[in-house]
Amino acid sequence: MNFIKEIFYKNIAVFLSCAIFFALISCDEDLALINKNRNTNFPSQIINNANIVQRDSGLIKLRATAPLIEKFEYIDSPYIVARKGINILFYDKKKPDVPGKISAKYAKFNEKKKFYEAKGNVKIISNENQMFAMQSVYWDQVKKIIYTTDTVYVTDKDGSTLVGANGMTAKDDFSEYTFYNNSGDINAQKIPEKGR
Repeated sequence: MNFIKEIFYKNIAVFLSCAIFFALISCDEDLALINKNRNTNFPSQIINNANIVQRDSGLIKLRATAPLIEKFEYIDSPYIVARKGINILFYDKKKPDVPGKISAKYAKFNEKKKFYEAKGNVKIISNENQMFAMQSVYWDQVKKIIYTTDTVYVTDKDGSTLVGANGMTAKDDFSEYTFYNNSGDINAQKIPEKGR
C-alpha cells in the first residue's frame, strides 16, 4: 500500500509540474501575441505651443514655433510632426543677423534619414529676400538638396517673378537652383552674357 501511495504522489508531482510548465509556456505565447498586436505608433512626446531653438557652436542655427509638435520614437523609422503648422527662422553663418523664413501648414522630419517635408501653402524667404511659394517641398539634409515637383512661384526683392511649372531643385542654402519648365518676368540685367 505504501508503494502505491508513493507512486500516486510521484505521479501527482509530475502531473502538476507538467501543468505548471505548459501554463507558463502558454502565458508567454499569449504575451508575445499581445505585444505583437500592440500599436506602437503613438506620440512619445507632445509639445503644445512649441518654441524651439537649435544652436551650433553657441550660434543660433534655427528657431521654430508651432502650436503642436509630436514625436513618434517607438517605431522603426522615428519622426517628428507638426500637424497644425510651423514657422521656422534659419540662420546662415554668412549673414547671421538676417534669418531666412519657412512657413507651412504641415511639416514632418524623419530622424534616421534626416529628411524633412513641408506641405500646405509653403513659403520660403531666403536671407537674400527672395520668396519661394509652393504647395509642398522636401529637404534631404544628407544630400543637402531641397526639391519639389509642384509649381514654384519665385519673387525677387526687385519685384521680378519666375514660375517653375514643374518644380525645382536647389542647394539647401539656395546658392544654386534649377527650375523646370519656367516662365516669368525676369530682370534682364541679372542674366549674364556669354563671353563676359
